[in-house]
Amino acid sequence: MSNIRNKITVVGGGSWATANVKMLADNTTDKEIFWWMRNEQAVEHIHKFGHNPNYLSSVEIKVPSQNISTDLKSLISACDFLLLNVPAAFLKEALEGVTADDLKDKYIVSAIKGIVPDENLIIGEFLNQHYGIPFSHILVLSGPCHAEEVALEKLSYLTIASPDTALAARFAAMLNTRYIKTIVSDDIYGTEYGAVLKNVYAIASGICHGVGYGDNFQSVLISNAIRELERFVDTVHPIDRDIKESAYLGDLLVTAYSQFSRNRTFGNMIGKGYTVKSAQLEMNMIAEGYYAVNCLHQVNKQHNVEMPICEAVYSILYKKSSPVFEMRKLAEKLS
Repeated sequence: MSNIRNKITVVGGGSWATANVKMLADNTTDKEIFWWMRNEQAVEHIHKFGHNPNYLSSVEIKVPSQNISTDLKSLISACDFLLLNVPAAFLKEALEGVTADDLKDKYIVSAIKGIVPDENLIIGEFLNQHYGIPFSHILVLSGPCHAEEVALEKLSYLTIASPDTALAARFAAMLNTRYIKTIVSDDIYGTEYGAVLKNVYAIASGICHGVGYGDNFQSVLISNAIRELERFVDTVHPIDRDIKESAYLGDLLVTAYSQFSRNRTFGNMIGKGYTVKSAQLEMNMIAEGYYAVNCLHQVNKQHNVEMPICEAVYSILYKKSSPVFEMRKLAEKLS
């Protein structure tokens, strides 16, 4: 690993990608940062004014203009670490034209908290199966951490997972700042699935709030959610893990309760009677849990894990079942 240079390309133009760019730039480790986004107008705006016009626009972008581009292949060739940060539903589109040869010998960091639709694969599996990336070259970046609080430089924690914990520690060292602390893990399956599931549970939390349940019920919902999450990840990838760690329980709590949680916001709108389409249009942001719950429903057909919260959210979003009816039915199953 001694021959790895610290050259990192961030892929994506949203709030979490912008927050990742900020963390990397504020960290003092010697490195070179590149940034790809699809939106040419946004790239031109950043070149001129040093801010992302669409997301976290208060953040000063400290990346040289020549390193920010819409040409993904050239930025991939320039880097050693490729930090993927687009919604899972658009990952294939973002990587269109990129080949396995382009990604050969790269270290791929997934900051995506979703499952690739149609494939029903978490990001690590997708990269391994479609691009031949060995799991030892895959890292997962997870919370609990909201982009909006990174922009405000509020103390936050990140978990970096890889089967190669020395590699995870090396990447973690490029993110530490006075407001970011990092935790290293070897559990890429658990952290990826945990990040996917917590978005679904945050939608459930929002739906409950939208239909009128209070804090007492929310606490029972989330205590059941962490047990449901544990059942699932222990079935899919049974290793010795502590579900109370920040990457699992911490990430679930912040996503289920925070004002910045887009999945909770989306669920709240559904609970208040919005259609999926109208909620998506009004938010103008991607709620990963919407896509994830459909993928999880398909994946769980193989495992048959008891997942009443996920099934309730799936019924509401994909079977157009009544939120009030589904939450009343769910309430009878919680303990």
